[in-house]
Amino acid sequence: MSHAVADLSDAHPEAAVCEPLFRDYGGRRRFHGPIRTLKVFEDNAQVRAMLETAGDGAVLVIDGGGSLRCALVGGNLGQLAVRNDWAGIIVHGCVRDSAELAQQAVGVKALASHPRKSAKGLHGAQADQPVSFAGVRFTPGQWLYADEDGILVSEQPLD
Repeated sequence: MSHAVADLSDAHPEAAVCEPLFRDYGGRRRFHGPIRTLKVFEDNAQVRAMLETAGDGAVLVIDGGGSLRCALVGGNLGQLAVRNDWAGIIVHGCVRDSAELAQQAVGVKALASHPRKSAKGLHGAQADQPVSFAGVRFTPGQWLYADEDGILVSEQPLD
């Protein structure tokens, strides 16, 4: 079966589809995998900690509260994601180092790019809890499929 989001949406109309808010920043435009989640606000210390662990082909979904005041992911964290086998990163917030991210073999979707780095360790984080944004509830263990057309979330793998 194709992993094209449009084809998956046609074949599985019950699957959730994100509102079209996200831009592509990573070197991979098409990616999929089981969901891991992280809820943070203008602080990427826990994003780094998560990406330092084995991703095993998962997609990290970061609920950054939609903040457009700083970046939660940049080139260094993109390198960590590639090194530790993360399939992709969805950021409900901003990224930076967009030229670097575009050269890395990881999918990255975010609201925008912003040059300012985030705080480190000033705010708390919640890992592997359900998060909601863009009209979708993301629960760890669900499957996420992303490409140039958008983001689809399914309860099970659609292979």
